[in-house]
Amino acid sequence: MEEKKLDLNSIIGFILIAGILVYMLYQNRPTPEEVEAQEKAKQEQVEADKKADEIKDEFVATPAEFSAASVTDSVQLATLKNRIGAFAYSASLASAQDEFTILENDVLYIKVNNKGGYFSEVKLKQFVNYDSVPIYLIKDHNAIFNINFGTTDGRTLNTKDLYFQPSLTKSGDNQILSMKLKVSETQYLEYRYELKPNDYMLGFSVKTQGLNTIINSSQDVRLDWKLKGLRHSKSITYENRYTRLTYQHENGEKISKLSQAGEDEEVEQDVSWLSYRQHFFSSILLSDKPFKTASLKTTNLAIDEEIDTVFTKSFAASIPLQLNGGELNESLSMYYGPTDGKILKQYDVGLEESIPYGWGLFGWINKHLFIPLFGFLSGFLPYGMAIIVMTILVRLVLSPVLYKSYLSQAKMKILKPEITELSKKYKDNPMKKQKETMALYSKAGASPMSGCLPALVQLPVFYALFMFFPTAFELRQKSFLWAEDLSSYDTIAELPFRIPIYGDHVSLFPILASIAIFFYMKMTTGQQAASQPTQEGMPDMGKMMKYMIYFSPIMMLFFFNNYASGLSLYYFISNLITIGIMLVIKNYILDEDKIHAQIQVNKQKPKKQGKFQRKMAEMMEKAEEQKKQQQKRKK
Repeated sequence: MEEKKLDLNSIIGFILIAGILVYMLYQNRPTPEEVEAQEKAKQEQVEADKKADEIKDEFVATPAEFSAASVTDSVQLATLKNRIGAFAYSASLASAQDEFTILENDVLYIKVNNKGGYFSEVKLKQFVNYDSVPIYLIKDHNAIFNINFGTTDGRTLNTKDLYFQPSLTKSGDNQILSMKLKVSETQYLEYRYELKPNDYMLGFSVKTQGLNTIINSSQDVRLDWKLKGLRHSKSITYENRYTRLTYQHENGEKISKLSQAGEDEEVEQDVSWLSYRQHFFSSILLSDKPFKTASLKTTNLAIDEEIDTVFTKSFAASIPLQLNGGELNESLSMYYGPTDGKILKQYDVGLEESIPYGWGLFGWINKHLFIPLFGFLSGFLPYGMAIIVMTILVRLVLSPVLYKSYLSQAKMKILKPEITELSKKYKDNPMKKQKETMALYSKAGASPMSGCLPALVQLPVFYALFMFFPTAFELRQKSFLWAEDLSSYDTIAELPFRIPIYGDHVSLFPILASIAIFFYMKMTTGQQAASQPTQEGMPDMGKMMKYMIYFSPIMMLFFFNNYASGLSLYYFISNLITIGIMLVIKNYILDEDKIHAQIQVNKQKPKKQGKFQRKMAEMMEKAEEQKKQQQKRKK
């Protein structure tokens, strides 16, 4: 390899370049007059900075208006002070920039911005989303907290545009952050945050001091709180189904929600708290004394599952604040944390009611039965096994109801030939046919309604569990068998395309549940079809039930492909157990020959009619008599 050396030409070139640079520096040196002018300018700058510091505590200005370069004498300072007015646009020159103060405990990380005095980030330290990214409730300017008010000199100010001066202190283990928007040391608007150890709830107050002559009390002072919910789950459609603006109003007597889909808005009275619930995480604003009115609005931002949407819904609340003696003094609280009933209940203000456990009886069953039962089972069992054990217990408790239903169907099956015979005998006299049919049922101790009542009894349990599993925070990111997350859908295959309603993946638990419900319906509809009497002019119930055998499993397969795998696991196990119980009842408990013999015995016994039955019989006799009278008149 040839060694590189510095030749003569290179040396001459470097000397020439150095000479040119020295010559240029000599030619451009400042003259004595220019040096004197620079020294004078520096001295004027120092004096201007000194004057700026002297008036800094008297009033506040924007960085541009308060720059020392624009303030060169006392006349200019006085002019600037009069132009800005009594209330400032920013807290001080030192804080008039996007700097942050950190509030942090074991569960929350909060970054508070000088501008606006509110949060630029809220991170839940103990949770991650479906993609293992930390859970943020506030990030990248998705939230606005603003107080809007007018001043006595005719201006309108928004705190979100103003710069607050932070002061972080401690009181025991509590962190206290005071954010002040100053007019002077004794005149300011203050946000005061207090964060306790290991707590998702922040104490929060808004107050003013000495601003009664500055805030225009004839105009509304409004608190505006807006948030765009960040996506946290695999299926944004499923997450959005349980993402809603929920609020307590009418002095704590009522819990209401805005619409789950589309756009909705309401104006409510006496609002105690409002929750921007995002399925498993919530941002909640509470007030010690209810807000007199609140304008609430929500808009769905997730229109299409195929689009990689960042946000689920946008929430907005606009709340007039009350002045007392021209001053603000609002005692509030803020909750940023999981939508977990056990945690929310600790605050004893009804926040757990924001979780959609179901209305009325369904919600009562969840709160007082399934939630405590599941909490007990999951205390010593894996979550998937806890679901299975709870399902077994529920089906065993309901097995007497299932037995009654199956017994009723068996009786109806035995009576079917006699009922068919009555239909033929009285085909021209419907009233008589109905009367004789009811008499037969009464004597035999059977009733077509007895088969429906057990199903009605099971309906509240069915719906309560349908609401319980998707909202059970305990199931979030808990795995079982091939399901990575029991609160979301399980995936055994990804599809290269999207099927409407079904999705772009294949979930196994809904397939198993569909197979189980197919065999369950095949058994139950076969029994029902065998027990239904054939009547002329009536549709063939057997054919209709055959369609249902296939329709229900297909509906299950499509709609539950994107639901929580814990819910599909429950339906799969529930139908398996029900099939097993029915086989035991059919093959080992019920004997159709014995039932038939008992019916014949019952038919021979004198049957005393109840008050309702006598009333029905009298009504039917009167109807039949009226029909005969009408036929005579026609003749």
